Amino acid sequence: MKIGITGTGSYIPSIIAKNEDFLQHQFLGADGARFGYENDVIIEKFQSITGISERRYAKPQLNTSDLGHLAAEKAIEDAGIDREELDYIIFAHNFGDIEHGTIQGDTLPSLATRVKHLLRIKNPKCVAYDMIFGCPGWIEGVIQANAFIKSGIAKKCLVIGGETLSRVVDEHDRDSMIYSDGAGAAIIEANAQSGEILGHASETHANNEAFYLFFDKTYNEEGCPNTKYIKMHGRKIYEFACTHVPNAMAACLDESGESINNVKKIFIHQANEKMDEAIVKRFYRLYGKEVPQDIMPMSIHKLGNSSVATIPTLFDLVRNGDLEPHSIEKGDLVIFASVGAGMNINAIVYRI
Repeated sequence: MKIGITGTGSYIPSIIAKNEDFLQHQFLGADGARFGYENDVIIEKFQSITGISERRYAKPQLNTSDLGHLAAEKAIEDAGIDREELDYIIFAHNFGDIEHGTIQGDTLPSLATRVKHLLRIKNPKCVAYDMIFGCPGWIEGVIQANAFIKSGIAKKCLVIGGETLSRVVDEHDRDSMIYSDGAGAAIIEANAQSGEILGHASETHANNEAFYLFFDKTYNEEGCPNTKYIKMHGRKIYEFACTHVPNAMAACLDESGESINNVKKIFIHQANEKMDEAIVKRFYRLYGKEVPQDIMPMSIHKLGNSSVATIPTLFDLVRNGDLEPHSIEKGDLVIFASVGAGMNINAIVYRI
């Protein structure tokens, strides 16, 4: 039985925030002190490392569940299925719905339940739940959907990854320039005409690594100490990812029985261009190979880091020919890989 992706959809928010929009920000260090150089220097260095020149933010009236619903509608239409036949809706996110102008996350009810409501699905046996797994959440949702279908308790699943990270950033933190909003979705089902999940791997490293991403107060000493924002130890995450993600990808590929020579594309979490390049380079080095040209599609330059949304939106763009020069065809072998808060890692080897 082949279990694969039969439909995809994404929602790319319309508000564009360019790097120059941050020129007037008051960036501070973790100690609350000003940096010894101007914002144009900070921004130039930021872009050279991350690759980000602009990012997308959701309109004020749209929450994460709304973005997920819009992506889900497209995925359902693309797959050509009856939404009432969905057995599971899995929504991967980190912070729930955060209304514009607030900082409090709302997960009551779950975002998956909200999407089911917006989709007007009447079938009570369509089970909706949320996945909190950091940036690798969408991949983990696909892995769970695959397990449900393989076990016989489901036939069709909708897996969504969505986030509005722009609403949980500290404007005084340079890292605030990384984050963005968006949503991507996919229909997973057993279908002779679909692609096929050939292997997968997941890991959680929760000792010294557990709090590499965390919630903490603003860097502005005059700010409210009880209001928390997303924070990270960037250098530690970089080193962790470059060490562990290539090994997880290799373990997944070896499990699939496929050769690295057959890999057409690697869809990796859009966190940091330099980090992603280093991960892929180390992955190929494990096999004594050089990185092939155009193996790694990148959307981070224009879309930023939308956490769990990066891989499903990236895959949808390439699948529909909207990210030149990249394309995929029936029969191509691809790898999905991600790393994020937890610290969590996962990968899937997939035949289109």
